[in-house]
Amino acid sequence: MSYDLAVWEGERPVDDDAASQRFNDLYERYIDTDGPAVPPTERIAAYVAALLARWPDLTEDEDDTSPWSASPLIDEAAGPLFYFPIRWSMVEEAAVFAAQVASSMGLNCYDPQNQCLLPE
Repeated sequence: MSYDLAVWEGERPVDDDAASQRFNDLYERYIDTDGPAVPPTERIAAYVAALLARWPDLTEDEDDTSPWSASPLIDEAAGPLFYFPIRWSMVEEAAVFAAQVASSMGLNCYDPQNQCLLPE
């Protein structure tokens, strides 16, 4: 079982309801599609690289220190959206870090489980 976060490019939604709608729209367009895979944008790829600079990808995690539940992590990115799973055992530390990095890069971070923008 994992905990998911979504990070995307664009203007920050005015509230959690708007963020939920935006996430659902992006998910339908880029993730839940039968169309060809869309490569991640440069900003999303840079964001993933920033996460991997902190913790390794599962493909390189010999010491079982990575919080990621998918590998390679970049495969969870499509266009301006990155929707990725975190191991429950590391969710607090990893989610806070992921939200802080997203904010510092001018990206939106959304928690679909609690339907809210991060950081709050």
